[in-house]
Amino acid sequence: MNDFLDRKLSRRFRTFDDDGNGFIEKIDFELSVARLAEEFGHGSESPARQQLLDLSLGLWEHLLKVADTNTDGRISEAEYKAAFALGLLETIETFDQGYIPFLSAIMDIVDQDGDGKLTVTDEIRWTGALMHLSEQDAREVFRRIDQDGDGFITTSELLETIRAYYFDNSPDSPGYWLLGPLEP
Repeated sequence: MNDFLDRKLSRRFRTFDDDGNGFIEKIDFELSVARLAEEFGHGSESPARQQLLDLSLGLWEHLLKVADTNTDGRISEAEYKAAFALGLLETIETFDQGYIPFLSAIMDIVDQDGDGKLTVTDEIRWTGALMHLSEQDAREVFRRIDQDGDGFITTSELLETIRAYYFDNSPDSPGYWLLGPLEP
């Protein structure tokens, strides 16, 4: 694993580790979904919220199965990176299968007018609620994804950026900034 990918995976791990205790656990997924749903007015009975929770808990179960090598019911950063390096978490072949439904569920909550576009305010709200991105970082992420400068990012632009985060090692790729700046 090269240093660049290592830094991206560290950053992604921190967004999963909702409570910051150094491990990814089921509660991290439950809390982040609840926070995102509540940010956009989706109560516990919301079908969109339930769909995102179901997909998130499915992701959690997958992570647990492939990454929890010491079977302690939680995933350390080392376990997460090792599973990724072995191709157990993300591959180009499995990316769309996992991310398209997940992103669609997020959009069902965030894209309140259903036009398939997010404003900078939407970006700030959803990335802050789901992954604790700062407003400053979310603004920069939005600017880099909105390459045509129309003031919106679409679901397809966001999907391409997420794909680039995992599979494009170019520092000028929009995916480089998906989760904010990477620490050296």
